[in-house]
Amino acid sequence: MSRYEIAFSGDLMPGAQPEQVRANLARLFQADAQRIALLFSGRRIVIKQNLDEAAAEKYRVTLERAGARVEVCDMDAIEEIELAPPPAEPVAPATSVAAVGRLRVAPRDEYMAAFIDVDAPDFGIAPVGADLQDARPAPHAPALDLTHLSVAPVGSDLGPQKQADAAPAPDTSHLRLAD
Repeated sequence: MSRYEIAFSGDLMPGAQPEQVRANLARLFQADAQRIALLFSGRRIVIKQNLDEAAAEKYRVTLERAGARVEVCDMDAIEEIELAPPPAEPVAPATSVAAVGRLRVAPRDEYMAAFIDVDAPDFGIAPVGADLQDARPAPHAPALDLTHLSVAPVGSDLGPQKQADAAPAPDTSHLRLAD
């Protein structure tokens, strides 16, 4: 039994008004304007997958009535294409890293192929014991005016001064406790 997927790339049916199609899809998917804007980004977006033939046809008819041109793809055929090994392409000889200072790497998959034109610097490895910190300028002492300060004599108590008791303690020698 074949499985199908429904994909949308932002194409409209002939004669369909873009605003009306957006409104129809928003009502159909019960989605806000932000999600509908993602559908019209120009990228191919899979709306539904793993459908049988009858369900795929039902989705296609409904979406085309709403004004959106969708494509119905056989998922088994897509998997066969994805599983087939890519054709061997001759890889250009790598340029000398020492001469150019940049490293070029062949991409490992579709995602990394997007970064094929990015030049990556060749950082290399520092020798043992090398200082990897950036050089910093020597610190400069700030210009401070300390002429208004004085130094206490040696052995001085720099803590707070004790204050003398304000009044002498009362004389209680004449008082006695009774049994």
